[in-house]
Order: sequence, then C-alpha cells, then structure tokens
Amino acid sequence: MKLNRRTLLASTAASAGLACFGLPALAAGRMATVIDGYPERSMWLVELSNFFLPEVNRRLEEAGLEVFDFQESYGGSIVNPRGVLEGLRLGLGDMGIVTTIFHASELPSQAIAAVTPFISSNAAIVARAIDEIANEFPDMREEFASENQVYLATGVVLDSYQMFSTRPINTLADMADLRVAGAGYNLRYLEGLDGAVGVRGGLTDFYNMVQTGVTEAAMLWPEAANTFAIAEVAPHMLRANLGSVNTKSLTVNADFWATLSPEVQAVLQEVAIDYRDRMAEVAMEQASVSEAAFVEAGGTITDLSDADRASWAAAMPNIAQEWAQGLDDAGKNGSAMLDAYINKLIAAGETPARNWSTEA
Repeated sequence: MKLNRRTLLASTAASAGLACFGLPALAAGRMATVIDGYPERSMWLVELSNFFLPEVNRRLEEAGLEVFDFQESYGGSIVNPRGVLEGLRLGLGDMGIVTTIFHASELPSQAIAAVTPFISSNAAIVARAIDEIANEFPDMREEFASENQVYLATGVVLDSYQMFSTRPINTLADMADLRVAGAGYNLRYLEGLDGAVGVRGGLTDFYNMVQTGVTEAAMLWPEAANTFAIAEVAPHMLRANLGSVNTKSLTVNADFWATLSPEVQAVLQEVAIDYRDRMAEVAMEQASVSEAAFVEAGGTITDLSDADRASWAAAMPNIAQEWAQGLDDAGKNGSAMLDAYINKLIAAGETPARNWSTEA
C-alpha cells in the first residue's frame, strides 16, 4: 500500500473515528511509515516491499509479537531522494533508505568503498565488509546517531562502475584526453591519466551529456546503463571493474526505535542483514543480465587488461589515505577502518590492484 503523508493522516483519523463508535480500526498492527524519495520500482525498494517488510512481520508473528502496519511512501510524496536523512531525523518517517552518497559531510565514513577502487566488484563481499566495519568501529553508527537514527545495514545495489564511451577504448592509452561524465569520488579516478577530464553530472544527465558532446564517455554500472539506454549514445563498454560501492543504508528513526521492545529490535536487525545480502545478490544478477541487454542493444564490451588496471590504479592519487586522514583529524578511526576494510576484502579472496592502506 503506497500512501502519501496526507493519506496517512486521513487514514489515522478515520480509524480513530471508527473507534469512537465502538467499531474496529481498519488496520491491524502498529503503524510504521517507511520512506524514500526514489520511485517504488527502484531495485532496493522492490526488495524492501517484497522481502524485508513482509519478512519482518512473518518473524514477529512467528514469535508471538505484534506486527507492523507498514505504510510505504516513496517517489517524493514525503521526501525527495536527498531528503531521506533529514526526513528520518525529523520523524517524517519511522524507517527508510538513506542514499549516503548525498551526505559526505554528515556521513563521511560511508565513503570507504568509494575511495578504494580496483579491489572488489563483488557486491556481497563489499556489503558484508562494510557492516563488519560498522560493528567493529563506532564511527558509522555514531554518524547516524547524530542524525537521530539507528543504523541497521548497508546496501550495495551495483556490481561495479565501468566506462561507457562513444568510441572504442581497449587500453589505458585510449583514454588520453577523454572527457568523462561522473559523480562524487569516481571523478577522482581520472586524476593521473593523460589528459582525461571528469565532468560532474547526475545519473539522469549522462545520456544527454554524451549525446550533446559535453563528454565522450560516462562512468556508471551496467544495470543503470541499460535502464537509461546508454548504448544509444555510448555503445562501447570498457569492463575496467572499478569496483562495487555502498550507496544505501537502512535506518530507523531513533525516537521510534526507543519505543520498540528488544525482541522487536532484534527482528528488525536480523532481517536487515538478510535484506542486505538479498540486495547484493540481485545486484550481481542484474549486472549479468544488463550486460547481455547492452550487447543486444548494439553495444560492445572489451575487458581492460590486468596490467592496465594496475597502471590506472597506480596513476591515481591515494584518495583513500586522504579520506582516512581527514577522519583521523576529526578524531575518528579513518586509518584503522581503511586498513581493516581492505584486509577483509583480501581475506574474502579479492586481490587489490593497489593496496590503498599500505601504498603511498
């Protein structure tokens, strides 16, 4: 059931009115408003609606606990995509999905995967490592606590950033003087490459940026390239496997959380981990399907050699150590988190093209 805030209030009032006449309320269970500014067709929201929310209620019922009456409000009816963090802080929603890349100043620890490219393109490995860091170091949870929220789990909804271009790119040398659309930290991946220039834009802008010649390429992931028909304007994909990045976090308003029993809190935490793993699995499945769709739409895919990947990583400034030092200077555990995170990826079987923690 998708409701906006006005409908929620009207529904609550109607239920109260029925109660005045001794009639039962229309909805059973404790109301909990779930928010995100993205449309409900977004992968993470499909999985939230179809898996997380019903699974929470299934386990609550199984344990003999009161279930929730989840009121889902997506697509901007309460907040826009950038407004979820503030909306949950203010209590406009009880739980929701925060897109963390919009909040580098409030949630700096969430950038740990973005500043460590060329290590892992496995969404499940990255997601588990992020949450282990959140459990072992206080920084991530404290950042959300400062926003009046309780952190439940991370969300990795993409397998890896790749390069999509108007002309074939087969080697690192072919990227000389290339103008590339990107956003956030991935623009810094181009620093050190011969003449390559990053041009800031949003995912929904990339098609027009390439089509109009503002850029000749864009960095995004296969599922997004398929969704936004990138093959029409940039039919050449260079599979460089820049890496998976966490961009979502499932959180609960802290005031609402404090009203829940420890047993209910435990169910939410347990199902959140299953939801995290399910999203990572779907992300990997969609990557394979989307690459096939890209080729069917007329695109070509070329693999960047391991030697060129290593050269690309070596050419970059060490943005990971810059990030870590910034956190250290703020009294946080930046360097320790960076070292622990990379070691977790290595322990999971990944081989870094560059170890950002130990190499200058």
